[in-house]
Amino acid sequence: MKISLLIEGRTEKAFLPHLRQFLETRLHGKMPNVDPLPYHGRIPKGEKLKRVVENLLSNGDRAADAVVALTDVYTGTREFNDAADAKAKMRAWVGPETRFHPHAAQHDFEAWLLVYWADIVKLAGHNKRSPGKNPEDVNHDKPPAYHIQELFEVGSCRSSYVKPRDANRILQGKDLLVSANACPELKALLNTILQLCDGNIIP
Repeated sequence: MKISLLIEGRTEKAFLPHLRQFLETRLHGKMPNVDPLPYHGRIPKGEKLKRVVENLLSNGDRAADAVVALTDVYTGTREFNDAADAKAKMRAWVGPETRFHPHAAQHDFEAWLLVYWADIVKLAGHNKRSPGKNPEDVNHDKPPAYHIQELFEVGSCRSSYVKPRDANRILQGKDLLVSANACPELKALLNTILQLCDGNIIP
């Protein structure tokens, strides 16, 4: 099984190693070839997204069996209202291609890190309270990444938050299942990949 994964470049560097580790624990003998296609900035939209997906699915011997796209809801604009809206728009842009699977982080990838707040405050060197019990409820007005960035900047670590470096440190040794159980959009992404590989989905 070859899965092309459309993803923002910095998210790929922070998340992909941990995604692979998670899949390896649940897909013994059925591990897919997850082929990332990172973008410096947001993934394509509109007709460009459709062309990218079609090309990946029809690339001869190197064709993907499935294409999974992951976007943030918060893109610096208010183009998407929420994850459901982002997924619906990506689906409309690509059309009824059943091998395309759109997903969205609500409101950005860092929502999936907020679950590990105790570890974040240790890295940042500041004991600020968590922004809330439900990570995916953090919204456009102050997306999750802003909370983490702010914490790092007021903490004793004397460094701002850098996604490829710090998200990787936050996720090091963590079980993604903990975050998936608190974040329905992450669970949906993981379950899509598990289902494509005939694995057991997360209930």
